[in-house]
Amino acid sequence: MSDKLEFDVAIVGGGIAGLVCGVRLAELGVRVGVLEKGEHDRYPCNARFSGGAFHVCFHEVNEDESVLADVIRERAGNAATPAYVEAMARDTRTAVKWLKAQGIKFIKAGHEAWRSNTLAPPLVAKPGLHWEGRGGDVMMRTLTAKLKEARGTLLLGTKALKLRMDGAKCVGVDVEQGGQRAVVTARHVVICDGGFQANFDMLRKHITSAPEKIKQRGAATSHGDGLRMATEVGAQTVGLDRFYGHLLSKDAMHNDTLWPFPMADHICQAAVVIDGNGRRFVDEGRGGVFIANHVAKLADPLSTSVIYDEAIWDGPARDFILPANPNLITAGATIYKSPDLAGLAQQLGVPAAALQDTVAEYNKAVDAGTTDKLVPFRSSSAHKAHPIRKAPFYAMPLCAGITYSMGGLAIDASARVLNAQNSPIAGLYAAGCTTGGLEGGDLVGYVGGLAKSAVMALRAAEHIAESK
Repeated sequence: MSDKLEFDVAIVGGGIAGLVCGVRLAELGVRVGVLEKGEHDRYPCNARFSGGAFHVCFHEVNEDESVLADVIRERAGNAATPAYVEAMARDTRTAVKWLKAQGIKFIKAGHEAWRSNTLAPPLVAKPGLHWEGRGGDVMMRTLTAKLKEARGTLLLGTKALKLRMDGAKCVGVDVEQGGQRAVVTARHVVICDGGFQANFDMLRKHITSAPEKIKQRGAATSHGDGLRMATEVGAQTVGLDRFYGHLLSKDAMHNDTLWPFPMADHICQAAVVIDGNGRRFVDEGRGGVFIANHVAKLADPLSTSVIYDEAIWDGPARDFILPANPNLITAGATIYKSPDLAGLAQQLGVPAAALQDTVAEYNKAVDAGTTDKLVPFRSSSAHKAHPIRKAPFYAMPLCAGITYSMGGLAIDASARVLNAQNSPIAGLYAAGCTTGGLEGGDLVGYVGGLAKSAVMALRAAEHIAESK
């Protein structure tokens, strides 16, 4: 690598957002360089590991725009900025069509409408991580080939260090490659290096006091470098306190067969999740992503367990693509079993009286239809509350698995990075999971990582090409 390189556009990060933006810019005749710190052509990233479904809040991307916009607002509440909502509702279908035009294959991977646009071939239905040759990996390889075909440049082993500014305008980035520093000059820089989920200092500041006690449920390659560089030049951040992830067996902390699948969400959102005192602490009806965020906020995120019975184990635990029953057992998860709650409490090491009271109070509310009177509140509109009374009874210690941080850089509808005054920083764009303003909030609303990455990457590319 030369000690100085020049492009029209420099893109930091070679995940889905970086490659989509790079390919589109190259198609439009823009001289583009994608800077990726991974050193080999199968560099790990979340897009390679993903389940591969393009959806909007678990809705099919071709639904009416107004329906998609409404469901985003309902799911994410005030965390979702109007411009970002409109972009996702209108452009997700366009992004999927564009990907198909690049030769990327999709299939309908299940009976649910939201799985109608799933990358092919789909993930294999067995516990653990099996990404090579699957949909996300194939998509990344296809986009890489398209970038080269369109005469774009992918620079591997290239770590971004610092944005270069000419007054108030971003004009490039300082990088390191092979231990040597270099300068990349560009008229525009697009930050696409993902969130900060692998940066323990940032996690400790924004997400959890004990980052070592939550499981990295992804590639663990995103350290928030782009976020740091942009804030150093005055960028605004939003919603850094939430993440997308799922509930896993606590054994996933040391057993790689137990992540990213099978998840424990379907059990937890049907039953009762307790802390180390045998008490509920979260609204289980909000679903696995919501619960995982609240688990991570505890002083000890590894102190929680889910309590359920035989009916739940043979019911909701058999839902989903890779169901908890029987895959948690075959993958080696610790699951306690007892004919009564007192025996279960002894195995867990929680106060028996507290656990019995918790379950009794919960069952009474379920029977009376008054779970909204429980403390904490237990909603049931999204996920039904099931009683826990059919022996044997079960308990599984849990951990929160973090896939990506939901918050990040504030951007406008063209993916331009905004400063504290809500004005665009000249020359600086961002797309994908390094951005905030769409997901998170009090409801921990999840919209869809693949979709938001592709949509805003294309929007950044189009705006840059129009403004050159």
